Amino acid sequence: MEKEEILNELRKITYPGFSRDIVSFGLVKDVLIEGKKIKVVLAFTTESPEKRGAVQKAILKHLQILPGIESITFEAFEVPTRPTADRTTLEQRPIPGVQSIIAVASGKGGVGKSTVAVNLACTLQMLGRKVGLLDADIYGPSIPIMMGVHERPNITSDKKIIPHKKHGISMMSIGFFLEGDNPVIWRGPMVTGAIRQLLNDCEWGELDYLIIDLPPGTGDAQLSLVQLAPVKGAVIVTTPQDVALIDAKKGVLMFQKLEVAILGIIENMSFFICPHCHGKTDIFSEGGGRREASRLNVPFLGVIPIDPTVRVGGDGGVPVVVGHPDSEVSKAFLNAAKTLDQRLS
Repeated sequence: MEKEEILNELRKITYPGFSRDIVSFGLVKDVLIEGKKIKVVLAFTTESPEKRGAVQKAILKHLQILPGIESITFEAFEVPTRPTADRTTLEQRPIPGVQSIIAVASGKGGVGKSTVAVNLACTLQMLGRKVGLLDADIYGPSIPIMMGVHERPNITSDKKIIPHKKHGISMMSIGFFLEGDNPVIWRGPMVTGAIRQLLNDCEWGELDYLIIDLPPGTGDAQLSLVQLAPVKGAVIVTTPQDVALIDAKKGVLMFQKLEVAILGIIENMSFFICPHCHGKTDIFSEGGGRREASRLNVPFLGVIPIDPTVRVGGDGGVPVVVGHPDSEVSKAFLNAAKTLDQRLS
């Protein structure tokens, strides 16, 4: 009996609730063979006892049909999902009045994640939804500039923070509390504490969607958010080139590992239309986001072209969907927002 033969059989088992198999999902860490005895080493994170039992039962069912195996045993260990603090110190609780929490994330910086988060929030509001926007990018908050608000928020008598409201969006950011250009130099537990306070100490009111702009990568902010609040799903932002798609895949796999649904991939800066000759130029390659979504078996929400008005609107505090609602890039955001809204509804 060869190890690869056993792994191929295990690849036929899908991870509960997902379309990917338990080997590519990272659940199977090793297969040990001693004569006719097989030991499967499993690495669990947030799986419930019922889900762990279902996985082991499926493994037994698939391997017992192979000839020459006398016994199948398991070795399982726990993989901590957040090394900076004990999991018992975090309590996941819903935010009063908020129906759905949507994380907007990216595997790497520079792909326009905050731009997508802001314009999706504004477009959903234009569709008649009550929308909030939380800037959880603690180290590089950009929502104050993009939404054109810089004042400190008001605090109620019972120490609750009143979110700013502009363009119909209730919003909060750590940037509202920073003085000048002072950088945030915090370790992981302080980031977790800040996200907890921004989530739970704000008077968000009644919202259909709370859009959360996460920092790039797969670190403390992402893990803390999932453990602090019932995230409905995640939108992954990428650009078409391979170097961005590699990191986008990591973002997808991280949320799947944390059992958060992937609502879709958005390919930003997909192409440029010359305003003079109207020719199309694929600056960062072409179609990478769609292909990666298909390969990972997750939804594709659409492509967003490069348009100078996006940059102008972001710098001026007027998102492009607000300042130029009839532009091609605004129509692209509208299509993505409609698809997202329909999927959530």
